[in-house]
Amino acid sequence: MILVNGGTGFVGPKVVHALRARELPVRCLVRDRARGRQLESWDCELAEGDVTDPDSLRRAAEGCDTVVHLVAIIQGRPEQFERIMSGGTRNAIEAAREAGVRRFVLMSALGTSEETKDSVPYYHAKWQMEQAVKGSGIDYTIFRPSFVFGRDGGALPTFIRLARLAPITPIIGPGTQRLQPIWVENVAAYFAAAIDDEAAVNRTFELGGPDIVDWNELYTRIKKALGKRRPSVRIPFGLMRINAALLEKLPGPTPVTPDQVRMLEGPDNVVASTDALDAFEIELMPLDEQLRRAVA
Repeated sequence: MILVNGGTGFVGPKVVHALRARELPVRCLVRDRARGRQLESWDCELAEGDVTDPDSLRRAAEGCDTVVHLVAIIQGRPEQFERIMSGGTRNAIEAAREAGVRRFVLMSALGTSEETKDSVPYYHAKWQMEQAVKGSGIDYTIFRPSFVFGRDGGALPTFIRLARLAPITPIIGPGTQRLQPIWVENVAAYFAAAIDDEAAVNRTFELGGPDIVDWNELYTRIKKALGKRRPSVRIPFGLMRINAALLEKLPGPTPVTPDQVRMLEGPDNVVASTDALDAFEIELMPLDEQLRRAVA
């Protein structure tokens, strides 16, 4: 039995679907059974609970030999990143140890490193999650994807709405930072393959799609896919930091936080090796096809 934590998010259902396509038994930890109806329709078991509740995790992990841990947040206070991501992962590891789990597969993020761990709470939490998994004594696989693109979640729908509706496309910074978007089903294929691949044991893989672009080119390609011809404007990082700080003080979610601006100012978000491609030989979707599917 495979326990999936985070099965109702953006990437989670794609991972669960890929596992069920292999007819592997899956149990999903859900806070609300109503949100798990699609998972149930794929013959998944549902276990009510939360990663911040150790007792519910222990119940969910009973009888499982594999854990796939996808839980993360992208906005919040430092204590929320600590409670949900860092603490939640420690809880999941402890439950996995008690249940005799043999494999732990973790979703991290490209850009996570010892050099970046103190730059923003998100990277700090991801780094702590990785270190906890590596020190768990359980065989593990860690995936660090670049931007994950899909039709129904992640950042791409926001990028598309911006390019479709705004008369001028705002690009943060000079637009020359590079990224390597990967399609969400390709990410799911990596997770499904890692469940029982001995070549993946105790390894960390960076994941990216077949195309590397900068932000200027990405928006050019998005507008081409939409059939739009609109100019772009570059917003200096300094101005964007001020804007994000003001937006953060307003009630409700903010489109971009100061931490996210700092992450965009960081190094290119591209993979440093072909280890994942060499180990799994998964055929990756080109960026233009990703955009075509997303705007269809």
